[in-house]
Amino acid sequence: MTADLELPRMLERMHRRYLDILQVELKRLAIRDINPVQAFMLLDMGDDELTIQELVDRGYYVRSNALYNIKKLVDAGYFSQTRDPHDRRAMRIGLTEKARGNCGKLKARLDELAAKVAKRDGPKADYEAVHAALRALERAWDDYIRYGNV
Repeated sequence: MTADLELPRMLERMHRRYLDILQVELKRLAIRDINPVQAFMLLDMGDDELTIQELVDRGYYVRSNALYNIKKLVDAGYFSQTRDPHDRRAMRIGLTEKARGNCGKLKARLDELAAKVAKRDGPKADYEAVHAALRALERAWDDYIRYGNV
């Protein structure tokens, strides 16, 4: 298989594996009221207050799946939800204190894991080079989608 076909498959496998890691850490932290995809959304959200569309765009989520998960997160007390003062049709969401606390614990666990992996697998520069290469590829694919060229 050529690299141009293998890379997207590898990225998808890495994403699924990361969701598996989130599942393990959620269990270890006894956070049982959200799933890994929802945890990923919370981590993506950070301390910002966004419209639902902004979160969908930020995380490249499928809109119908994102709406379902956002509703579940609001119901579970992880997202606060208010009308956008500038566009009454849009809803703004933000993390609640419950979400901040659980995200802080989860982020600390993920940071520990990243440090252990980096220590075990080699220099930090290797990970930084992979990250830079993937960001460059993302920009090239975005340019192709938007402008038809790279």
